[in-house]
Amino acid sequence: MGGGSWTAPDTQASVRSYTKSVANTTNVNQVFRKSSLSEVLNPKGVIMRESCDDAEKPESTPIIVGLDVTGSMGSIAMHIAKQGLDDIMTSIFEREPVTNPQVMFMGIGDALYDDAPLQVSQFEADFRIVEQLSNLYVERGGGGNDTESYDLPWYFAAHHTKIDSFEKRGQKGYIFTMGDETAPEVLHANDLNRIMGTNLQQDVDSVDSLRLASEKYHVFHLIIEEGYCARTHPKRVRDSWQQLMHNRAIFVDNYYNVSQIIISVIQVSEGADPEQVANSWDDLSIQKSVRHALNI
Repeated sequence: MGGGSWTAPDTQASVRSYTKSVANTTNVNQVFRKSSLSEVLNPKGVIMRESCDDAEKPESTPIIVGLDVTGSMGSIAMHIAKQGLDDIMTSIFEREPVTNPQVMFMGIGDALYDDAPLQVSQFEADFRIVEQLSNLYVERGGGGNDTESYDLPWYFAAHHTKIDSFEKRGQKGYIFTMGDETAPEVLHANDLNRIMGTNLQQDVDSVDSLRLASEKYHVFHLIIEEGYCARTHPKRVRDSWQQLMHNRAIFVDNYYNVSQIIISVIQVSEGADPEQVANSWDDLSIQKSVRHALNI
């Protein structure tokens, strides 16, 4: 997958039409109409999702964005659908921190409690990512275990993605997960077998999933400080993520600025000066959020 171009006029027109159609709704079910897991996003039995070079776009860069779709975090998915998708892709092409981005969206829930704890789109470089995003099932589940399965995207990316950027050129892609709860600790084999259709005999430690994903991706987690868990237990959430991911735990003080934070993190990872990146945004609210996220 991954063909097409975000800069093509038909792609831009399709995205603008979609974002305009959902811009004024506050009802999540009008944006994401699926009432159960869509088969096109079902990870069970998936062997590989591929981000491939082609003759027109020879140097692809895979970017995975994992959205927590439990409880109040559905608001993040709403924002991405209504404005953030266009912001992310437009800024990538305007600022060019990476070449030929191909985007995959994931929906993240709780492997212990949810019917659809992982949803996985294809890698896309044009309007087809809008179609994939609109198929997301916002389950609004989760459980009382103080975390969600943020390590499911790491496991999937490590074992079920093939990316030419790394295999051909040794260049890592990017993974951004986001949510408001504490860092995960383990994926149980029986849950993985149910979700992925695997036949594992042993549980998978989250540290191992992160390590394997990090071999071919720059992996970041965005902690949404406005979310219930991060708001009520800030130290516990902060400490758990900093212990696991150190400076790749990114703290978000305003989820409306998630798209700009993602772009800024990519720019800094690609060698840009953090101060210059923060100052490059015209909106002072975005500047503040980027500085907070980059810890400058």
